[in-house]
Amino acid sequence: MDVTGRVYLILAAGTSRSGIKKKALRYTENIAPYRQPVLIYNPTAGKFRKNPQYYLERTLAALEQCKLRAEPVPTKGPGDATAIARAAAASGADLILVLGGDGTINEAVNGMIHSASALAILPGGTANVLAVELGLGWRLGPAIQRLPQCVEERVAAGRLCGREQCRYFLAMGGAGLDAKIVHDLNPALKRRAGKLAYWMCGFAHIAERVGQFEARINGGVYRCGFALASRVRNYGGDLELARGASLRRDDFEVVLFEGSHPLRYLGYMMAAGVRRVQKMPGVRTAHASSVELTGDVHVQVDGEYAGRTPARFEIVPAALTLLIPPAYG
Repeated sequence: MDVTGRVYLILAAGTSRSGIKKKALRYTENIAPYRQPVLIYNPTAGKFRKNPQYYLERTLAALEQCKLRAEPVPTKGPGDATAIARAAAASGADLILVLGGDGTINEAVNGMIHSASALAILPGGTANVLAVELGLGWRLGPAIQRLPQCVEERVAAGRLCGREQCRYFLAMGGAGLDAKIVHDLNPALKRRAGKLAYWMCGFAHIAERVGQFEARINGGVYRCGFALASRVRNYGGDLELARGASLRRDDFEVVLFEGSHPLRYLGYMMAAGVRRVQKMPGVRTAHASSVELTGDVHVQVDGEYAGRTPARFEIVPAALTLLIPPAYG
């Protein structure tokens, strides 16, 4: 397929039937000057696989009302979104829309870094951290309605440099307990239970001591069991751990959690539920442009497993053009 000059829509992970309502189809504002879109979707992901033709038709119709007439193209496996986004950017596509989970978005970002293409995010996955962060919500119909009001902004990205490779991310990088949960999560359970699967996996570790490692930020060295380098306020779509983080900043909000006893982390998460985690004893926060991690624990980026420490999270300024709603703070 000749992709020169096309706009790409990457669709992976499903959306509920209620996620694309008829009111989305009544929205007619144009988002020109973007050109002809291609819809790249994963027919086996999430709820999409239950009725792919229905979700495909409804999505295409909703986008057409925004003057995006998308040509559907399916993904075929892990890593496809990276290859597709890279090819699209290299061919001059001016907009790449990603409809899917945070893992699919992460793949696309890794194909777009330092390109001139703009990225637009639409929710379709398990947590939808980035869509929720931007105020687009977790339902596809309302998110498509908000698309024409979004504006382009050049934003920083995070980069994980690990033992074997470097990988970019938009939302967050984590080391220690949360990355171990990502590593141990059963994919079949995640498909069945969604976000609940992460909590179930976390509670399965309630009797285990939390592995310790060291995080170096701003010249200080701190021992902890969980370190979060975040560009977003929300965590998992439900909790708020990094209240001072923003995609518009050129740094991370780093949140470090001390202790090895698992019940201590249960207390941290309960405090996060009432937005008081940063006031808890044993929690340290700071803004930093890099975080050095030493020891031997698991690492994740944007909810996807990314290996083990030693590793480094670092900021890459002006790495990507992102479509952001004007109301985003």
